[in-house]
Amino acid sequence: MTRTVIRGGLVITAAEETHADVLIEDGRIVALAAHGSAAGESWTADRTIDATGKYVIPGGVDAHTHMELPFGGTFASDTFETGTRAAAWGGTTTIVDFAVQSQGQPLRAGLDAWYAKADSNCAIDYGFHMIVSDVNEGTLKEMDLLVAEGITSFKLFMAYPGVFYSDDGQILRAMQRSASNGGLIMMHAENGIAIDVLIEQALAEGRTDPRYHGEVRKVLLEAEATHRAIQLARVAGAPLYVVHVSAEEAVAELAQARDMGLNVFGETCPQYLFLSTDNLAEPDFEGAKYVCSTPLRPREHQAALWRGLRTNDLQVVSTDHCPFCFSGQKDLGRGDFSKIPNGLPGVENRMDLLHQAVVDGHISRRRWIEIASAAPARMFGLYPRKGTIAPGADADVVVYDPHAEQVISAETHHMNVDYSAYEGKRVTGRAETVLSRGETVIDRGEFTGRAGHGQYVPRGTCQNLI
Repeated sequence: MTRTVIRGGLVITAAEETHADVLIEDGRIVALAAHGSAAGESWTADRTIDATGKYVIPGGVDAHTHMELPFGGTFASDTFETGTRAAAWGGTTTIVDFAVQSQGQPLRAGLDAWYAKADSNCAIDYGFHMIVSDVNEGTLKEMDLLVAEGITSFKLFMAYPGVFYSDDGQILRAMQRSASNGGLIMMHAENGIAIDVLIEQALAEGRTDPRYHGEVRKVLLEAEATHRAIQLARVAGAPLYVVHVSAEEAVAELAQARDMGLNVFGETCPQYLFLSTDNLAEPDFEGAKYVCSTPLRPREHQAALWRGLRTNDLQVVSTDHCPFCFSGQKDLGRGDFSKIPNGLPGVENRMDLLHQAVVDGHISRRRWIEIASAAPARMFGLYPRKGTIAPGADADVVVYDPHAEQVISAETHHMNVDYSAYEGKRVTGRAETVLSRGETVIDRGEFTGRAGHGQYVPRGTCQNLI
């Protein structure tokens, strides 16, 4: 049994901020005590971490990553080993990745393939969602079995016809099944059929540059799909979680549904909060670095996203981390924006970018922890094991220096990708020491973790349902 004490820091959770010491024993948090209290002073430990002047926060929970995802004839460039190591550097201690069902194959085959990819390779803990790309009677029965083994969320796509796309009837059937088995449907809400028409027309007219990726994936087609997903979920009596919300009009659809008391939830990502169509329009094909779906929007949409995070119409900030190198992968789409692999790197940057949002006055410190740790843990059945600092929780703890200044750059990041989406951006705040289940994985700016430390975590059902 090993004992660690973290002394002198400001403990921040979604619920409160307290000047407290934290006692960790055998991978779990066992007690908190006020600085200088008799209880805290009596603790003995194998290791003491001085957090004076620092924050002590729960490790980040990134509920939307794609390690080793096959897409557009290539694969996401981060493996589970490199991606989870980079996550740890950024103060994230749990990811929930997406296992993929291939057309014509059972869910189990896809899930087992992802178990194999991740097993013994992860530096931090991980779980899985299941991408359902072939809804049929067999698939629907399998959904029940997966919920029972801790795969409690299923992603469907209204986009990517011929790849991941499900029609409204298939979506309704899957939602009906989740209404009965307790699963949560995650929706990529874009009208992919209409988008494909616009892609075809743009290419025929010679509009081939990366910026046209954003122009054909129109705001109204995200808003329409979001509205349609909500109505299908109402018909099915099922909860709904809309991923990577990027447009003001889509936020409005979510807000309206939540005002009606529906179990409808929304996620956004740092790229929509900090980047815009200005990046997609960068010359010399540089815009390809920023091609993701849903696409980056004009800058004026950012205010609505920040407002949605403050009012809880958006509950979670995840990364949709899906990196492709600029050289050799993104450039598959030179001369045809539709062939640019969709995805951005970001699993290492999320906690720091959101702390910068605290510095800039967009959100409070507790809301930072809420949207980055506690809310994703509750949304996906991990709380209070993950997402908080409390007796009984896993000792996934970050000593965070709120005054450290850094410049985000591909030269210094640890993601396996040859560019940074936030190259040159100055931020204040940095994870100094990171513990995963009590084991130090980042020690004052040095990686001390190992592949295989991370464990698969079965999840309960969504804890946010009304």
